[in-house]
Amino acid sequence: MLNQPFFQVALPIMSTILISVWALISTNNRRLDDIVGRLGRIEDRLLAIEARLTAVERKVDALELKAWR
Repeated sequence: MLNQPFFQVALPIMSTILISVWALISTNNRRLDDIVGRLGRIEDRLLAIEARLTAVERKVDALELKAWR
């Protein structure tokens, strides 16, 4: 049959391990959410910079065209 003292010791240990693993996964998910949020903000900034550079390029092109006329 089952060894009763073994399960009296093993069950709390297994429960503690499962709770620890769950806490670690939960913490990592929050960290990943933070990283995703930061990357999204960085992407937004890069898109804004790209739009500004495109506008500057158009102005430069227009000035160059005007200079050639």
